[in-house]
Amino acid sequence: MTRTPAAETRATTIAKDQLKSIIERVERLIEEKKTIADDISDVYAEAKGNGFDVKALRAIIKMRQQDPIEREAHETILDTYMQALGML
Repeated sequence: MTRTPAAETRATTIAKDQLKSIIERVERLIEEKKTIADDISDVYAEAKGNGFDVKALRAIIKMRQQDPIEREAHETILDTYMQALGML
């Protein structure tokens, strides 16, 4: 079964509309992501202004996102290496 020229045109129009919709959604999400990143930076700046160590805050946030068992294993390995290097 072959498509008529009108059917080809409709299919092309639908595909173009879908593509445009996808591109616009991604662009919107990228803008939202930038806004969120700016908000996070503002919170860190506020924390720094209140005397908190931003590097420590980032480390704690990273640790809280890890699986507790994986974090414990990582900390054990880190302690082992630090003892081997005479840092503890």
